[in-house]
Order: sequence, then C-alpha cells, then structure tokens
Amino acid sequence: MFANVSVNEFISINPKICHGQACVRGTRIPVHQVIRMLANGDTVEELLEDYPSLKREYIFACLNYAASLAEEQISPIDLIEQAV
Repeated sequence: MFANVSVNEFISINPKICHGQACVRGTRIPVHQVIRMLANGDTVEELLEDYPSLKREYIFACLNYAASLAEEQISPIDLIEQAV
C-alpha cells in the first residue's frame, strides 16, 4: 500500500492523484505544470487568475520544490544500478 507523502507544507505526492506526480496539496495541479507555465512566461498573477485554488505561497513552494530537485546529486553508482 502506498501512502500520501508530504514534500513540504504545500506540496504532496499521492499515487492515487495525478499518477503520483507532485501536486499542490489539496488540488490536482501538478508542480511541473506551475513551473512550466512560469518558464513559458506566465506571471504569478496570471497563474493566480487561471487557477483560483492557487495561492502565491503555493507557487513559491513549487519553485522551492523544483530547486531542491535540481540540487540533488546523482552518483555514478546510482547510474550503474539503474542500468542493471
């Protein structure tokens, strides 16, 4: 049985919601969607208008989550294990 994982106060991962993708807690809005929209030039204000369930702090939590993923280090041993 899989459990709901709390990544931070506003981000959660649940295998029963959005195929286990990290989402804004209490919504079905995937973190990657928020990040991609910002990367494509949407402003925080536009996201807040498009998604009334989002709050400014949720958007910044998505950015923080993405930054923490970018900081992860992959050691060569991990790559070897994945190839097997």
